[in-house]
Amino acid sequence: MQQVDWQQIENWIEKQQIGRWQAAAPLAEFTSWRIGGPARLMVWPETEEKCAALLQYGSQQGADLRFLGSGTNLLAADEGVEALVIHTGALRRLEWAGKEVQAGAGLPLAQLSKAAADRSLKGLEFAIGIPGSLGGALMMNAGAYGGQMSDLVLEVRAMDKTGRIRVLQEQELSYGYRESRLKHEDLLILSGRLGFKEGNQEESLALMKEYLEARRQKQPLDLPNGGSVFRNPAGGGAGRYIEQAGLKGLQIGKAQISPKHANFIVNLGGAKAAEVSALMDRAQKEVAEKFGVRLESEVICWR
Repeated sequence: MQQVDWQQIENWIEKQQIGRWQAAAPLAEFTSWRIGGPARLMVWPETEEKCAALLQYGSQQGADLRFLGSGTNLLAADEGVEALVIHTGALRRLEWAGKEVQAGAGLPLAQLSKAAADRSLKGLEFAIGIPGSLGGALMMNAGAYGGQMSDLVLEVRAMDKTGRIRVLQEQELSYGYRESRLKHEDLLILSGRLGFKEGNQEESLALMKEYLEARRQKQPLDLPNGGSVFRNPAGGGAGRYIEQAGLKGLQIGKAQISPKHANFIVNLGGAKAAEVSALMDRAQKEVAEKFGVRLESEVICWR
């Protein structure tokens, strides 16, 4: 296995002015669960060209390359990762052309939802309360309240680990329920082109207000969490199965299956990744035993 010279990589990033970087970056600060040890090196490339240069150089140096957006469904190991983490937070282009937009992967999804409504364009109202950035939403086919990203996506720009640009059209993305081709290919998502329908600003804003209130009522937004832990199986919601198994409110260490919504695991303060994993395993085991239903995780785990 190639020995990675991290100091050399840091020197190169500084010399090439790739963007902001941080050694031993605490992943707990960059994930919505507020869990995770240090990443060996985290970098915020400022342009697609700098992304390409960083990917090429990092690959040549033998670094383990990881991609990070808002970290809203990411459970990072307590001991951290010995990896070069490429953060998309600086990729926030927003270019409108009629009813279409080219938006950077680092753009917060809620911000894009509001920007569309402000232009009287409809279709993304469902996303107003979804935490996270566009890149993760494109990969996971994020959705809520009967809408999903695949309803709007026209194409996705991505980059492989050699720095080569890939432009994937909607029909190539194999979208399904919380599923896409992007989940299974090791690609850095750069941007997405979305198409909207003509709408009414007041109607869109009213609908978004309704969705936000529904989330406040039903979800544990007051505590750090990773969003929905399991995909909803056919025939019922994952949270309902977990609740019926008697696990709502179950606590291991400082991690807890939320008393408000059983498909959320919350961090009560200082929770460990191992504690969250233990709760996930317990929920899967008991729901399978009691109902014959296999719960599939939506969580990405970094080890």
